[in-house]
Amino acid sequence: MSGTNESLNQRKAQALPRGSAVMCEWYVDRAENATIWSTDGREFIDFAGGIAVLNTGHRHPKITQAVTEQLQKFTHTAFQIVPYESYITLAERINQRVPVQGPAKTAFFSTGAEALENAVKIARSATGRHGVITFTGSFHGRTMMTMAMTGKVAPYKQDFGPMVPSVFHARFPDGKKVSTEQALESLHDIFSCDIAPHNVAALVIEPIQGEGGFRVVPQAFMQALRDIADQHGILLIADEVQSGFARTGKLFAMEHFTAKADIITMAKSLAGGYPLSAVSGRAEIMDAPNPGGLGGTYAGNPLAIAAANTVLEIIEEEDLCAKANNLGNELVETLTQLSEHCSAIEEVRGLGSMIAVELKDAHTAKAIQDTAMSQGLLLLTCGQKGNVIRFLYPLTIPTDQFRKGVNILSGALMQHAT
Repeated sequence: MSGTNESLNQRKAQALPRGSAVMCEWYVDRAENATIWSTDGREFIDFAGGIAVLNTGHRHPKITQAVTEQLQKFTHTAFQIVPYESYITLAERINQRVPVQGPAKTAFFSTGAEALENAVKIARSATGRHGVITFTGSFHGRTMMTMAMTGKVAPYKQDFGPMVPSVFHARFPDGKKVSTEQALESLHDIFSCDIAPHNVAALVIEPIQGEGGFRVVPQAFMQALRDIADQHGILLIADEVQSGFARTGKLFAMEHFTAKADIITMAKSLAGGYPLSAVSGRAEIMDAPNPGGLGGTYAGNPLAIAAANTVLEIIEEEDLCAKANNLGNELVETLTQLSEHCSAIEEVRGLGSMIAVELKDAHTAKAIQDTAMSQGLLLLTCGQKGNVIRFLYPLTIPTDQFRKGVNILSGALMQHAT
């Protein structure tokens, strides 16, 4: 069945619940690398990347080949019933690269939220404690536990209470309203007022906040968290669901920090468009849950595992970390120059190609997004106030197409942000 955008939107309204919000009112027909073609014949440059899932682009030929070859063998056995070597190979590869303290082990799941859920389970099992501390502005998922961990009410937590207990939020050091010292003071206030440190299993932080507006954790703050964790026997968990796999110019964003995490969660671009997530951590911590305590029917799906093994090869072969830095530097330079003429630009920030521009208000951000889309560029907003535009183009995007997208963005900024 097919139809016009209008008829499809009418069917969508009838068939889907109101809570399943969709940004675009047009529909995808096909996609390749950094280009999406709609069913009504339009072409879009994709600076959204399926919300950070497509660092290697839409339908990378090597990934398609790997999945096709796996499709000819088997599509599902449930690894915990009948295992397969590719799962072990991927775990070995990640264990060699993940920046945690000491030898690592890895378990695979399906979604980012599922990875965070299991990271908390592992931390509680390893420490015998129950408390979890996250940060304002964070986003960790939509399940009951990860929703409680998320530091933004609307739309993620609104009307879904009460939240899971034993989850507390310290202030995130944004460098403007909240300094590193103030954020640390808020953490110590939690220890004084809400939960004793010896009852806290984990501190969970995004090295670069995703939904929170691409705010980078200050080096001093990350080191202070590491020191506090060591002092009190708390585990430090880095949520790299959005920041991983070359997006920041390194395979993991935590490689930018001198402090190391005990556990790292990952998903999104791990498998180049196929549903796969992972939890990696210090081997003795990962071994804490009893046999059968970790798993899932679809966890480590063989098609997604084949894709992920290939993603790691592509990142190395195409030097996507270097490309992330090159593209990001060019984007930052353009945005910085525009900020001299666009009074609505408050800040340009990020690492590698995890770049965002903060604007004076959400109305301006939405106007820029709409104008860009009308000219064939797909953008995403984020931030506590919805006033941040984030850039998640595939790192495999051709340079000419990237610059065309930046030119469209520049025109939209000059139109609405001056």
